[in-house]
Amino acid sequence: MRISNRIKKNFRRKLAAMLAAGIMTFSIGVTSVDAAEVVNITLEETIQRAFENNRTIKESVAEREQAYWNLSEARRQTNPQVSWSFSANRHGGMYYGGMTSNAFSHTGSINIPIYQGGRLKEGRLSARYALSSADLSLENTMQTVRLQSTVYYFTVLRYRNLIDVYEEEVMTLQEHLRNVNAQYRVGTVAKVDVLESQVELANAQQNLVNVQNNYDISVAELNNYIGLPADTVLRPQDALTYKQYNLKLSDCTSYALENRADAAMADYAVKRAESAQRAAKAGKRPSVSAGISKEIDMTHFFNDKASDQWRVGISASWNVFDGGITDSQIHAANAAVVRAQEVAAQTREQIQLDVQSYFLQLRAAEKNISTTQQSVTLAEENYKIAQVRYSAGVGTNLDVMDASEKLTEARSNYFTALYNYNTAKASLDRYMGVPVEIDVVRYVESEGEGKKAAQSREDAALTTEAAEVPKVEEVAPVVMIDFEDDSPLPSEIVDQDQPFNE
Repeated sequence: MRISNRIKKNFRRKLAAMLAAGIMTFSIGVTSVDAAEVVNITLEETIQRAFENNRTIKESVAEREQAYWNLSEARRQTNPQVSWSFSANRHGGMYYGGMTSNAFSHTGSINIPIYQGGRLKEGRLSARYALSSADLSLENTMQTVRLQSTVYYFTVLRYRNLIDVYEEEVMTLQEHLRNVNAQYRVGTVAKVDVLESQVELANAQQNLVNVQNNYDISVAELNNYIGLPADTVLRPQDALTYKQYNLKLSDCTSYALENRADAAMADYAVKRAESAQRAAKAGKRPSVSAGISKEIDMTHFFNDKASDQWRVGISASWNVFDGGITDSQIHAANAAVVRAQEVAAQTREQIQLDVQSYFLQLRAAEKNISTTQQSVTLAEENYKIAQVRYSAGVGTNLDVMDASEKLTEARSNYFTALYNYNTAKASLDRYMGVPVEIDVVRYVESEGEGKKAAQSREDAALTTEAAEVPKVEEVAPVVMIDFEDDSPLPSEIVDQDQPFNE
């Protein structure tokens, strides 16, 4: 019996220790969550963080660096090449000059290419076009990163607004359930009304949980994209607003065809193919080079010269017949030119399709903003009427819940239309080629004048005067989201002047 009590006491002590450790562990966990960094961030700051931390941009920068050194290599192909060689040999046996045991040879030479049929020149041109293409590829990548970070940011705003919508629905249904319970207690409504109201409230609470989860996921995705820890608490400082876009489709298309970086890159690909074509034809021309060499043979490492000779001359070679290899290379280069031209044409066709697609999405979302705003007003009025009718005993509980569901749907559709409009606008900017760092038209003009890549980038650097970016007319926002600094999620959903809730 004593042994049993002792075992029980030991067990209790161990259990108490485990519980204490668990509480301490739980407390530590809560503290770490509470200690997560809170960042107030705007859309511009989001884009800037993405520029600084995005790995795709870093890859494009490295690609441009590689293209620069490839051009440097191509330019140095015409420089004199100096070489020195040394050989040491030990001989044995008999020969007519006598007998020797060691032989050392030093040979120095300088070779200068004079004419290579145009291959060196075309190599430099091709490398220069590759560097220009890498410059534009970096600009193209930055435009893509700007779009993606903008979409992630707007997605966070969308779910933040939807949380307010579903929180409002939950509070409304809770108030309605209290009203139904009060009427049930006095016997004016049936039990089924209470049950239906409870089910509807539970569904609304589930929808709120799902939207909150989507919000957390969207914040984590944005954090990951802009290089912040995944558990960072973001407080976006912007709101989904409506800015009227007055440009026509033809204006947007014309701007895109002139300013899209990938269109200019496709043109440079054609130029590189044409350069390779000319280089292939150079195989039918002779090659000429000049050389200077000096050779010293010694019986010891640096003394007792056996011979001392030097040569200065010009050498030429001409591949008169190579079995048709050069002709095959020329035909392949011709086909590569045709392919590059077709890719360039297809790129421009795709640009027109992209612009038209996102322009139509923008217009559709713009119309939906107006219709969904009206729908919200009508749904609010319908819900008020359903409540009054139910309280007066002439309406049903299903009418109230149906009106509540339609009101939530209308509000959700309204914010979805705002989200679609803003993301379509950001996409249209991207596929029109609205610049980030360099103006493509000015860059191509500068490069065509024969300037170096660094000078071309400087000439095309984005300034107020350098890039004529399409302007949109900013009008009063359709929706303003008002939230306090100490709350990461707003609690009010506000139309222009009137709140959704009474």
